[in-house]
Amino acid sequence: VRVVVMCMHSVLVGGKDQQLFLQQVDKMQMADGRYVFIPFDTIHYSLPYRNASYPVLAGNARLRRSYDAVLTVTMDSKDKDFHQVLGEVLKKNNIRMSLKPNQVSPLFGTIYNAIYYLAKAVDSAYRGSRGVAETSNAQHTSGMEFEGFNQVLQMDKDGAVIADYVVLDTDGRGSRLEATHLVNMATGTLKYLGTTIHFPQGSVPGSDADCWFDSKEICTGGLDPMFVLLVFTMVCCMILICGATIYSFRKRFLKPHLSTGPNKIILRLDDLVFINAQLSRKRLNGENETSVLGRSVLDLKTPKHSTSGKSFAAATPETSNIAIYEGDWVWLKKIRNGKFTEVKPLTKTLFSKIQELRHENVNPFLGLFHDCDILAIVTEHCSRGSLEDLIANKDMKLDWMFKSSLLLDLIMGMKFLHHRQLVHGRLKSRNCVVDGRFVLKVTDYGYNELLEVQNVTWMDPKPEDRFWTAPELLRDPSLEKAGTFCGDVYSFSIIMQEVIVRGPPFSMLDLSPNDIVKKVQKPPPLCRPSVSPDLAPMECIQIMKQCWSEQPERRPNFDQIFDQFKNINKGKKTNIIDSMLRMLEQYSSNLEDLIKERTEELEIEKQKTDQLLTQMLPYSVAQALKTGDPVEPEHFEQVTIYFSDIVGFTTISAMSDPIEVVDLLNDLYTLFDAIIGSHDVYKVETIGDAYMVASGLPARNGNRHAAEIANMSLDILSSIGTFKMRHMPDVPVRIRIGLHSGPCVAGVVGLTMPRYCLFGDTVNTASRMESTGLPYRIHLNESTVTILMNLNLGYKVELRGKTELK
Repeated sequence: VRVVVMCMHSVLVGGKDQQLFLQQVDKMQMADGRYVFIPFDTIHYSLPYRNASYPVLAGNARLRRSYDAVLTVTMDSKDKDFHQVLGEVLKKNNIRMSLKPNQVSPLFGTIYNAIYYLAKAVDSAYRGSRGVAETSNAQHTSGMEFEGFNQVLQMDKDGAVIADYVVLDTDGRGSRLEATHLVNMATGTLKYLGTTIHFPQGSVPGSDADCWFDSKEICTGGLDPMFVLLVFTMVCCMILICGATIYSFRKRFLKPHLSTGPNKIILRLDDLVFINAQLSRKRLNGENETSVLGRSVLDLKTPKHSTSGKSFAAATPETSNIAIYEGDWVWLKKIRNGKFTEVKPLTKTLFSKIQELRHENVNPFLGLFHDCDILAIVTEHCSRGSLEDLIANKDMKLDWMFKSSLLLDLIMGMKFLHHRQLVHGRLKSRNCVVDGRFVLKVTDYGYNELLEVQNVTWMDPKPEDRFWTAPELLRDPSLEKAGTFCGDVYSFSIIMQEVIVRGPPFSMLDLSPNDIVKKVQKPPPLCRPSVSPDLAPMECIQIMKQCWSEQPERRPNFDQIFDQFKNINKGKKTNIIDSMLRMLEQYSSNLEDLIKERTEELEIEKQKTDQLLTQMLPYSVAQALKTGDPVEPEHFEQVTIYFSDIVGFTTISAMSDPIEVVDLLNDLYTLFDAIIGSHDVYKVETIGDAYMVASGLPARNGNRHAAEIANMSLDILSSIGTFKMRHMPDVPVRIRIGLHSGPCVAGVVGLTMPRYCLFGDTVNTASRMESTGLPYRIHLNESTVTILMNLNLGYKVELRGKTELK
């Protein structure tokens, strides 16, 4: 019979390992009667079985099925089982504890018996006046019999315990154990107790015809051992021959095709069309790809022959990292440490290995560019740029589902690489690229190995480029060059911090990059980023902290990270299609918000422009100019025109600096502009110290034009009494005002700098009225006086007499 002895803690008393083992037995369909499983540890104690039910069997159907193939052998407890005896002992206060009997392991009885046995041996030794160390315990316990915890124990002549054992079995359906046989070790007999052993499928296991578990036999399954040996030898020879054939084929036929054929690895200048920076920006900014490819690329492919006959594109490998290879956009990762005249054989071998890696979240290597003393890795070009660029783009709103989708892509990509036994060694946000479908892809893997096999001199990175490097790698330069699996996990935790807070690594610490690297390299204290728990689910924060643990062995691997990360979204889908749709919806919403914001800003600027235009020209004229309509000159039958100037302005100017003169006029005209805002008048222009205002145009207002100008003149004259010059506050500012009413013509003059001008004798007469007036006086012509008197608004006018005008 095939017997499996389980040397592990029994599942009936809480053994988790045995539970997992038996569940796997059921999963592998080994509990079908071919095997008998016997737990080893139950032999050392008395397992309760009378009126005892085991919940672990009742609540697990798979375990119950597999336990049907188990025969439990345990010490017989006679009339009282372990729990009954323990309950009686607790009532007598012989043992002090707070646990209930069913919470104590039956192994306690065995420990009790062992201590009692040792005490008996020591007592017998002292009774014989001999030390315990001088003789063996067997001499003192030979033939001894004593009452154990819940059974009578006997010793043979060698001091070994002679106990009775009982065989327990289940019926395959319930959770109780039934005694089937009693084993008497003193007589060596087996006694049937009335219950038949229940075997799976109701049949007794057959004899082991295939010599299972017999170390003295060569297990052949009934075959001739020589025949088996012959077959084994032939298979090994065939494997060696096939391996040698494949190696020879690859060496003779595939190696020459590294630089030629559809699967070539080494790319030359003629294989790529390099794109200039301006064209690549157009492509990234989302301009019409068809037009770019259809026009510009064709233009680039048009050969421009030099004197040597070699064709060149619009850009060169020295000036551009973007090119077109077989119709697709590609990115060149240049190795900048020196010039390269040849590609090492090991480099080709390494690149052949990593070129075969294909995964949705791993940016594939398309070739190795080697020309013009330049060595570069050619990969797919991802239009969204790197993860670092996406995080820094504040116009792109990233919700948690968006962030978790990017992180899950990164986890799956790194999980794939680690399953292929490939260490990244340079994992950081700028080495994670995002394509047009917002799928994150890991790139730059294998870069350190490429530098090593190409014998490129290692250059120490800048401090800000070492934020993603694990502390144990910072302390060991050789490890930093090669990288480790645990180091990749640490780098992933720093990328998690970037994605969660949408900021650079350690951005919340007010330290220089060099200080941060030193603190990470030489703790204590432990230097790590500080992330608010409000920015991400707590489970995600915990994963991040586990990944940046100071002890590398405590960091989870990417399989464990993937299993934990799947539970963070609490059942919500995170597959690439749903994530992409959510991203597109979010992107569309972001564009709508951006358009709305730009439209509001445009409207504000338009209002500012309109306001400025209406300050320079009348509203009706400004509207006509905006719509492109011609502005015809217009005749006005009656308007009132105002002129004023500063008396003695020439003298004041001579006594002042130019900037002081400008300040004087600016202060004065600001005061006047504030006053005319409360009257129905239009400011025509200012020339030096002259100030010209009109009413009745461009909007006619009947006869009110004279009153509006008169009221404005009185207000200006009133305010000038308190006006002070900043540079000469003690010198009063005196003005003269002249008014005249009459007809005039108004129109826009000029195209480059259009001005609204007034023409006619009325303008000249108003100017002469001002020039012949007196300081602090308003000089009116008879036409204006007549209109004011007809309005009967209470104006007081003094007759000056006749004045000769030019």
